[in-house]
Amino acid sequence: MAFKPKSAAETKARDLGLAIARIAESEGLPAHVGVDALRRASPRLTPLAIGQMVRKHRDIVEETLAERGLALGDYADQGPGRGMEFTVENA
Repeated sequence: MAFKPKSAAETKARDLGLAIARIAESEGLPAHVGVDALRRASPRLTPLAIGQMVRKHRDIVEETLAERGLALGDYADQGPGRGMEFTVENA
């Protein structure tokens, strides 16, 4: 299989998955990871970018979590200014 370079969006989706995993592992499972914690973990992850990554590349985010033995249990987006939250569980 030939090497396929990842797009910037795919790389950012992987970064999102890794940030969610690190926060969830440090908090204990099941974990509720909010957008503020993600912003502190990786300033590149703006709320707009987080929402886009979940909508467009959710498969990459879930794959990244699965590599660490985690699963995305739920994702809630309450709209602009109201916040987003991920629920992470053991796979």
